[in-house]
Amino acid sequence: MKFPEKEAYEAYRSCDASYDGSLFVGIRSTGIYCRPICPARRASAKNCRFFSSAAEAEAAGFRPCLICHPERPSFSASLLGTDSLAEKMAAYLWAHASGPLSLEGMAARFGYSSRHMRRVFMDQFHVAPITYLETCRLLLAKALLQGSSLSIAEIALASGFGSTRRLNELFQERYHLPPTALHRLASSQPALGTLTLTLTYRPPYLTAPLFAFLEGRAIKGIENVTHGIYERTVSLEGKNGEPCQGIISVAPTKKDDAFILTLSDTLLPVLSDVIFRVSRQFDLAAFPGNVAAVLCAMNDDFPGTFMEGIRIPGAFDGFETAVRAILGQQITVKAAGTLASRFVATLGTPIETGHPGLTHLFPTPNKILSYGEGLADELGKLGIISSRTAAIRALAQALVEGALRLDGTRTREETKKALLSLKGIGHWTSDYIAMRVLKDPDIFLENDAGIKHAMPGTTPKKRLTLAEAWRPFRSYATVSLWR
Repeated sequence: MKFPEKEAYEAYRSCDASYDGSLFVGIRSTGIYCRPICPARRASAKNCRFFSSAAEAEAAGFRPCLICHPERPSFSASLLGTDSLAEKMAAYLWAHASGPLSLEGMAARFGYSSRHMRRVFMDQFHVAPITYLETCRLLLAKALLQGSSLSIAEIALASGFGSTRRLNELFQERYHLPPTALHRLASSQPALGTLTLTLTYRPPYLTAPLFAFLEGRAIKGIENVTHGIYERTVSLEGKNGEPCQGIISVAPTKKDDAFILTLSDTLLPVLSDVIFRVSRQFDLAAFPGNVAAVLCAMNDDFPGTFMEGIRIPGAFDGFETAVRAILGQQITVKAAGTLASRFVATLGTPIETGHPGLTHLFPTPNKILSYGEGLADELGKLGIISSRTAAIRALAQALVEGALRLDGTRTREETKKALLSLKGIGHWTSDYIAMRVLKDPDIFLENDAGIKHAMPGTTPKKRLTLAEAWRPFRSYATVSLWR
């Protein structure tokens, strides 16, 4: 989105955090581009150029600021879950920056021609998709150079460059210095075989409700939430379809507006995907001020309900969360957790992590389908009724066949329609998946038991009427009412 120059400069002059992630400021005198909230001294209006993306700023010859770190992808507006094609493409580029990627392959995935996708992307971001991808990779490399103890060769691999030579060439071309000029060991070394990264967010951030939500729904064997630290097992598809497996942990820092992501070095080939998923799961790209401007009025009808800094608990894995939602239909959260844990113990893949409680990988759709008609018998022994078994099988089948996508390459309406076409998935389940997996910010679950409890004495129609005032952030209102 292009902002009028007067509006853009005022946002920069006043350090307006609501523009952070969608506005970048190039300083002509230094050749540096910054976030609008950069603490450096304000430049004059005539000395500024304004851009809608880091890629556009870099294409214009500016290099990223070493103070405000515009390279941190958690600030990308593309992580918000915007449903436009260009924004979905940008999110996909961020997520897949670590691996091989082509516009033609993306076009096939999204179901459009590469020409159409290039045109749409250029219209919004004013750079070609390949230029945007190069910027994603360079900014990821810059973050690793400044915040990790990886070697240059490892950084080149993790940031999607085919070779150290290509990293050196593009770094020199864009930033006019070699990668070694920024390379420094992290001040504190992570445990052997792990990597740590800092993922920042716009404050305030209410960590307690989000971690409580994740703890209450943690799947035994897959996830742990203890002492304010979230841990889980991970298996993602790497280069040539090879699985990359390991564990991650996410913990808030004590002094910075950030989380520390720690991951197994076996996940380096899919690093950008891990960062993307964690950023979406913890809603790091949210604009809390924008949400508060709409939802503060909730407290007029339901005192103490809304607090600025509330976040939507997202999903690390779409299939996993969708299965968990099916298992949780019309039963308590605790009962659903018991079923999910039994499900993983029986169908999940064992993994050696060295961490107590992290013992399995969640079963893939193909693994579910491999049981054939025997799936009903396997799950029936666990107390999972046949209708839910059928819904899980239908979900897995739709994902394998491509009739359903949970990776953000289809619009929310297309995805919800595909979900509702599956027997056993109704409006509550599809809306819940849309909120947590698709990052739809405007979902309201008027028939949810938790919502009914938080809005006593109201009918579904009355709840929907009240919720109209909370658009376009009804998902945040839903989470607030759940507290």
